Amino acid sequence: MAKRFHAAVIGGSGYGGAELCRRLLLHPEVELVRVASVDFVGEPLSAAHPHLEGRTALRFENLSPAVAANGMDVVLLGLPHKVSAQKVPEILATGARIVDLSGDFRLRSAEDYRRYYGVEHPSRHLLGTFVYGLPELNREQIRKARYVASPGCFATTIELALLPLARSGWLRGAVEVVGITGSSGAGVVPTSTTHHPTRAVNLRTYRPLDHQHIPEIVQTLTDAGAQELALRFVPVSAPLPRGIFASAFAHLAPEIGSGEVARAFADCYQSDPFVRLPAKRLPEVAAVSGSNHVEVGFAMGESLDPATGLRPVACFGATDNLIKGGAGQAIQSMNLMLGLEETLTLEDPGAWP
Repeated sequence: MAKRFHAAVIGGSGYGGAELCRRLLLHPEVELVRVASVDFVGEPLSAAHPHLEGRTALRFENLSPAVAANGMDVVLLGLPHKVSAQKVPEILATGARIVDLSGDFRLRSAEDYRRYYGVEHPSRHLLGTFVYGLPELNREQIRKARYVASPGCFATTIELALLPLARSGWLRGAVEVVGITGSSGAGVVPTSTTHHPTRAVNLRTYRPLDHQHIPEIVQTLTDAGAQELALRFVPVSAPLPRGIFASAFAHLAPEIGSGEVARAFADCYQSDPFVRLPAKRLPEVAAVSGSNHVEVGFAMGESLDPATGLRPVACFGATDNLIKGGAGQAIQSMNLMLGLEETLTLEDPGAWP
């Protein structure tokens, strides 16, 4: 039976591309028609993604963006930052919907892009034309969108941990965050800091207080209701292949207690199929690994901060960086854009442990 929609993946040889291809090959309504890449050209998808051996006859093709997108209902971009921005204008002319996994169209400010990505944006006239693909915040806008910028992995985890506070109007001023990430977040090409013998025995920070997801998180939480937000974020690379765990420290008015915060979390996510609030434990990476689910939670002290008179709260989030923090969330947005059930091919709970 023919599927209703046709999709292409551009930039399909990396870890994110692997998850895009896997989910699309399982999709009951969307057919994966083309996979474009400058690597493994002419070889089967299993040359880069061994778990797809025997699942498809598709091969990697070295195609221009316009050719890859021709006749497609949707194109999913697994390209690196700074590359997507150069390719998107060619795709726009084909009329295909776009879901971009890079950071090139998440920000509305060209100045923020230049500061955090280190280059001038080559298509700055398109900034602000992509809907930010966080369904828990922008579900209805995504349904109507032609172009979606899928959030970053750290950004997704931190935003969902803090979104209930922002929506309640409680998130204001300084927020401190430590985010721990697995090695797959660094991409498929090994470096001196992601090479297994170094990574497996180490914890190290990188880009402290200057990570490129900072303006994305501030923009998103401000859109949700945060005020005068100052985000201080320290990312940490950890000895695990995949997963993100974020601890965010906020400061609430003294009259806001744990009961009010618990209700805010429950109300915020009552209709979101992939957000879990564990009843008897705090979030953990192993519980969401391999799945599109995110776990969120919080802890509050009984005492006010004597220096500020505010009530401290620690908010936690756990995701799989390649799925809810990457390709799975992109598929979720694609489903919404095509008028499909947003959980298609994403329902599996992952594996334990």
